[in-house]
Amino acid sequence: MADSRRSHTVRQYVWTLTIGGLIVLTGLVGSAVASCQDVPGFTALRAALRQVVKAGGNGGLGNDMWGTLVDRDGLVCAVAFTGPDGSAWPGSRVIAAQKANTANAFSRPAGVRGFAAPLSTANLYTAVQPGGSLYGLPFSNPVDPHVAYLGDPATYGLVNDPLVGRRIGGINVFGGGLALYTAAGVLVGGLGVSGDTACTDHIIAWKVRHALNVDNVPGGVNPPGNDNIIFSAAAGSLQAAFLHPECDPVGAPATSIAENLPTSHPIGPNP
Repeated sequence: MADSRRSHTVRQYVWTLTIGGLIVLTGLVGSAVASCQDVPGFTALRAALRQVVKAGGNGGLGNDMWGTLVDRDGLVCAVAFTGPDGSAWPGSRVIAAQKANTANAFSRPAGVRGFAAPLSTANLYTAVQPGGSLYGLPFSNPVDPHVAYLGDPATYGLVNDPLVGRRIGGINVFGGGLALYTAAGVLVGGLGVSGDTACTDHIIAWKVRHALNVDNVPGGVNPPGNDNIIFSAAAGSLQAAFLHPECDPVGAPATSIAENLPTSHPIGPNP
């Protein structure tokens, strides 16, 4: 028999067909995700991602990119890509979603007890290496493969991408994932970008977050208080625990571009 059920977090009706006790998903009616109301939507994400990639100045390989937004509960709110269909690495779709999930999952609101600051995925790289204080973290929240590869690939990266309204999970610990803080400083989710070197992914994510006006971060492990990628630090310092390797060959611009991001694209509410 068929019935309909309404999720308390997703404003959509899910029709199911029960066959011998097995519930099979047969369709979705509606697509507005209730808790995504504070996160930029598909149109804004795609426009910002395309603008940043087209403008260049990001180092790396110059590839087309994937971008994903999740809300504070880890629900995917939007997925987009740049360039013609198929030009971006297909595998980066899931990686971008992982990065968005990770940045959201390990960032905290302002005004709470303890370490109340964002952690970018780039900040997590060193701590998860063998012997690091967070070794094993990437295995703690695995990607849900049934969500990751659900639906028609022709819809991937479009407004009706099958990831939207679902939790993909996953932990990714190299550059490209950033937490989202509104102009009022409220933590509302995460952004993930993938498709190039990890350092360029971070650079593009930073610029996209800035363009979307959700970069009002309350602090961070990178002095003087942000979640930018860190390439070097004094031994024994707090920052030394959050290092990320340089990605491009010696003399390539990604390192200097990344280090200059708080100046070229300052955090905080845009005019």
